[in-house]
Amino acid sequence: MVQLRSGPVTVGGVKLNNHLLLAAGVLGTTGASLLRMLNAGAGGAVTKSIGPEPKSGHAGPCVAVLDCGLLNAMGLPNPSQEFTGELATLGGKPVIVSIFGGNPEEFAAVAGWFKGKAAGFELNLSCPHAEGYGAAIGVDPALVEACTRAVSSLGMPTWVKLTPNVTDISTIGKAAERGGASAIVAINTVKAMRISTALRQPVLGHRYGGLSGKAVFPIAVRCVYELYESCKIPIIGCGGVSSADNVVEMMMAGAKAVEIGSAVQQDIGVFDTIAKELYAKNGIAPEEIVGCAHG
Repeated sequence: MVQLRSGPVTVGGVKLNNHLLLAAGVLGTTGASLLRMLNAGAGGAVTKSIGPEPKSGHAGPCVAVLDCGLLNAMGLPNPSQEFTGELATLGGKPVIVSIFGGNPEEFAAVAGWFKGKAAGFELNLSCPHAEGYGAAIGVDPALVEACTRAVSSLGMPTWVKLTPNVTDISTIGKAAERGGASAIVAINTVKAMRISTALRQPVLGHRYGGLSGKAVFPIAVRCVYELYESCKIPIIGCGGVSSADNVVEMMMAGAKAVEIGSAVQQDIGVFDTIAKELYAKNGIAPEEIVGCAHG
């Protein structure tokens, strides 16, 4: 396997300690948990998604562990503006706040709470199980462009997380780019469902949810590949990454960094595990492999 030269990297206006980030919604619920993951080897961390009003989320069960990954329908539970206090001890660290809203004005309002308190924003335009938010907006190029512009106009790094549940993800990526996005994150979870044959009902309280983990990795690679060919801004790969070889594959498809989420459930030390195999003193420059599979 190709090994890379270690060291800090700047992606989408954010300086990271390495190429590996904690994905949104996974142990990004408090300042303490974010710091824990940074200390455990994550080069950067994305918080849980924060919205304009407090939400309790969907009724449980909210998560199901499958052979191929995780199925979840959390419903974007969050404390809203109160979350600003969780960042008080994280000043100067590569923490990106995931935000959501129902329209451009709400996105701008939420971003305003965190301006100057975080390294940047990640716009959740892709959650498949929160009515009126996430993918409900992220499938519309005009809305994606408008929401992105509302946040990017604040002058902070603005990443846009895309849904794979669209006909052409490149169209959505280009809309984010037109709106002033600093980077694209691809992808969020894939809309999915399981039914308990014993109980004769869906395993999730919300019936359907989002599938993450190893099963979606090939989908994520395809999306990153397509976006690399259609967009000029950096791409951050996300979806099923669980090994150093997965990181290299994502980068060869066009990603400049990757986010890791579901793999944390199997190995809390996954960032350090991957870094030990991914990096070497005599490794090659990461730039040599980004997009190299395009020929």
